[in-house]
Amino acid sequence: MVRLRHHRPDDDFTPDFEPQQPGDADDEIRSPTRRQRAREKTMAVLPSLFTIANALCGFFAIFLASRPVDAKLPFEWTPLTYSALFIFTGMVFDALDGRIARMTGQTSDLGEQLDSMSDMVTFGVAPAFLAVRLTVLNNTPFLSYQQDQYFDRAALIVAMIYVACTALRLARFNVELENPEEKDHMTFKGLPSPGAAGTIASLILLHQHFLARNNDPGTIGATSIGMVLILLLVAIAMVSSLRYSHVMNRYVRGRAHFETIAMIVCVLLLLAIAPQKSLAAMLVIYALSAPVTWAYQRLRTGNTQVVDSATDEEDAETG
Repeated sequence: MVRLRHHRPDDDFTPDFEPQQPGDADDEIRSPTRRQRAREKTMAVLPSLFTIANALCGFFAIFLASRPVDAKLPFEWTPLTYSALFIFTGMVFDALDGRIARMTGQTSDLGEQLDSMSDMVTFGVAPAFLAVRLTVLNNTPFLSYQQDQYFDRAALIVAMIYVACTALRLARFNVELENPEEKDHMTFKGLPSPGAAGTIASLILLHQHFLARNNDPGTIGATSIGMVLILLLVAIAMVSSLRYSHVMNRYVRGRAHFETIAMIVCVLLLLAIAPQKSLAAMLVIYALSAPVTWAYQRLRTGNTQVVDSATDEEDAETG
């Protein structure tokens, strides 16, 4: 029979193992890690709903664009008109989801990835499909049947390039973005995907507006060719290193000069008077702003690099 030796209080004895009790220091150290992992697997409800609404707007734009041209829709608007409007609606949801997440302190990695996937649908796939659909519906009258078939294939290839450039643009932004505070961003590196999609959607709105008033075959054919060229140019602009201004942060957020407020009022008045023409003009000017600035600086200084007025500003993506 083995007898255990009982130690007196003054014995110099330190046990090699102490059973872990709930509430020990090690458990307190591990608990935040578990909570952090649980938080990473969750998503904020309200910002996520806005992000998903953005993706659904893109899907619905594609769905409407695939409808017959003579489909009966409210106000007798064409399916392409409604498709372009849903792209702009997606832009509104994209602008609100990030701001709501930051205001409520509910930003997360999952939310950022969901936002990129939604942008890919609404600002990548949907505008490309609308442009191809416009080209297919409006056969070019001054081309032969075989030439027209080649043009349709070329339009499809350009649309695929646009989709690929949108994916590259969004992926580059996710990798290069260092400062998550949107208020510190004043420029974009490359044309932002909402700006590219807005340019295409606004021109489609303008085309449908003119189409309702002028059925000249020559004009319709010319606009089809122009749409394909513009789709290619904005695709290249998205993956370029040209600097585009962050309009909201630079001119709208915070305090502004009197001239800026007057300019905003004029823009709103133009949108109210001639919405299709004004919207298309403003987005085309924005898409051309960085290339024109680059060309001007190159001619003046001979430097091929665009130097932004704020050299320490970082890249950003709306959303």
